This record gives sequence, structure tokens and C-alpha cells, in this order.
Amino acid sequence: MGLSAQQILEAEVREVVRTRGIDPIDDPEVVARLIDEAVADYRDRAITSALPPLADVVGASRAVLDAVAGFGPLQPFLDDPSVEEIWINEPSRVFIARNGRSELTNVILDADQVAELVERMLRPTGRRIDLSTPFVDAMLPDGSRLHVVIPTITRRHMAVNIRKFAVGLRSLDELVGVGTLTEQAAHFLEASVIAGLNVLVSGGTQAGKTTLLNALCGAIPARERVVTVEEVFELALRLPDVVGLQTRQPNLEGTGEIRLRRLVKEALRMRPSRLIVGEVRQEECLDLLIALNSGLPGMCTLHANSAREALIKMCTLPLLAGSNVSASFVVPTVATSVDVVVHLGLDASGARRVREIVGVSGRVERDVIETAQLFARRGDRLERADGYPPHPDRYAVAGFDLVSLLADASIPLSVVGRR
Repeated sequence: MGLSAQQILEAEVREVVRTRGIDPIDDPEVVARLIDEAVADYRDRAITSALPPLADVVGASRAVLDAVAGFGPLQPFLDDPSVEEIWINEPSRVFIARNGRSELTNVILDADQVAELVERMLRPTGRRIDLSTPFVDAMLPDGSRLHVVIPTITRRHMAVNIRKFAVGLRSLDELVGVGTLTEQAAHFLEASVIAGLNVLVSGGTQAGKTTLLNALCGAIPARERVVTVEEVFELALRLPDVVGLQTRQPNLEGTGEIRLRRLVKEALRMRPSRLIVGEVRQEECLDLLIALNSGLPGMCTLHANSAREALIKMCTLPLLAGSNVSASFVVPTVATSVDVVVHLGLDASGARRVREIVGVSGRVERDVIETAQLFARRGDRLERADGYPPHPDRYAVAGFDLVSLLADASIPLSVVGRR
């Protein structure tokens, strides 16, 4: 069986791209123009030759563009705003997630196609995957996060995950619009960020922690200098003075690795007004706590099942830094360094919701950190509880009337919150 019109067209476009030295990932617009030219030329030649006819011009052009300048059969899912995540368990089983629920797609690849897609995704990132480094995290050009594991860590096939960044949810108002939290809770969190309180965002996998952290960062005053520290760039802050740092894998000789803990220390030398850590997982938690305890405002995310468990985990992770770090030091440090914990979860429909917002008083009783519940989910609504956050003086200095802010759920922040 001969090649189809689309296959012939793709091969011709690839040859032009190769001979002209065009980088299709960096210059998709150039590739799109080449495809238009190639389609016109192909249709002219097909009239007077034995070439197979090109029936669906629009569909074929799009498929060729996806194959040459995009990520092939996965590109339509990357372009679809309703798709939250894409993963490949094996070449014939490609899944996507919509609204928190997984779906098996009809896309069927082969092992070579998967390997080629992974290589193309990693090429602009400078990161690699091989037998010596069988895991890789990287960011795609659109901000999506890529994670790949290869055999023999996996049983037989490459395991590929692409977690898309929620581009349309970059502010607290937008999260209110999709029901993640209430307007009153959003006003309170915005005031807390402006007042310089330290906020911990917790939740399970895919609960929306990074999306909420990104939205909270949007409340940071424009005059502040912000330094972000991440394993892989995911945050997209729309602030005038931002520096982003990300970790680095070791090279082929096993040297040159830069871990998150080193980046936290380096960030403190960069005159930050605010320190943002994408996610704390290990001993870097100790360095973050020391920075927060010294008066530098900051925010971070953490995997946990509740706000209480998030605080317990914050007390546990620093112990990984060494035997000289004791719980007697860590627990009171956490109590005085974390001011507000926002916990998220997925509801039965797969929607992301803030489940509770907790204030941390700074007091410790028998090695247990005292907390006050500020907001709690009752049924399907996040409601105001009876607690109050710490540092009311900071809210006052920032111009907020804390009592009014937490008392009235209907009046906008610009009216009731600011003095």
C-alpha cells in the first residue's frame, strides 16, 4: 500500500524544514506557512500526476503541523482547554483527565513514536533521560509539566505524564468563578498575602495546589521583589520584579546537580521581599522555615490530607536534614513561621475545592501546634468558622479591618476590607 496524501505532504514539509535549518518547535508560524505552500503545490501536482488526492485540506494541514511542529497525536489534547492531564501507560493506552476524571482515548501509538515524542519534548529543555537517569521532570513550551520514567524502572514501556497548567485560572477572582472558594474566603486570603502573612497551601495530588499558589501570588504588591524556587518551572507570576529558580539534574559524570535546598539558600542572597517555594518535599523545609522565621514573608505548597496533617508534615520534613535537628526546635519554629494553612481537595465530581482555611496561633501545647479554624466546608459550601488569624496588627498596618473582613461575606474587599 502506498503512502497517503497526508504522509507524502508531511515528508515533504519535514525535508524543507531540514534543508532550511528551521527549528519547528521555536518557529511553528514558519512551519505553518511552509505547510500552506506545500499544500498548494501538492494540489497542483495532484491534478496532473498519480499522487493521491488531498481530500481534507484543513484536517491534513493541521495533522502535519501537529506532527512537525507539535507533539503529534497528543497535540489536540494539549490544545484542548478541557483536558487537564495526559498520560501514557503503554503505547496503546493513552489516557486524559477532564474535570478530575480519567478517560481512555482512541489514540494508539507504537514504542518508537512514544520515544520520539519524549525526545522532542525534552530537546528544548536541556534535560535528558537515560539508564543512568531514568526519571525526568521538565516544562513544555506551553507551561505544562512533563514527567517520564523509562524501563527497567517501569515494567516494560515508558510511562509519560503531562500535567497541563490551568492558564485561565491565574487570580483568586477566577477561582471564585469556578467555585474553588467563596468570595469572602478569597478576600481574606488576598488581604493575608498583602499583609505579609506566611501561607501554606496543602492538598493531595491534582488538588489544585499550584494553581491556588499562583493565584495567591497575584495578590503580592507590585513593589515587592519575589524569588520563586521550584523543581521545574510551573508558576507564572504576573509581577514586575520576579526571579525564578529551578533545580538541575546531574550531568553524565554524576556532578553538577542543584537541589531545592541549595536554591532556597541562594534565593536568600538575592534581596527577596517574598520567597515562594513551589513545593516542599524533603529537608529544604528546614531552610524555608529558617527564612520565614527570620521575618521574610513566603508561601509554599505541600502534599497532605488535611491542614492539621500539613503542619505535622512541616514538623517532620526538617528532621531529614540531619540528626542535629530536633523536634524541640522544629515544632515551635513551625508554629511561629506558618500563619495560614489553606487545604484543597477534589469533591465527588472531580472539582477542586478549598476544604478548610486554618490560622496558626504561634502557640504550642504539649508538642501540638494550636490552630483556629477560619473557614470550613459544610456540605457543598465553604463557610466562615469562628476563629481568627494571627498578627491582626499586620492587617491593620496594611489597611485592613480584620473584623469587618471576616464578618461580612457580601461586601467587596475594596469597600469593607481596606480602611
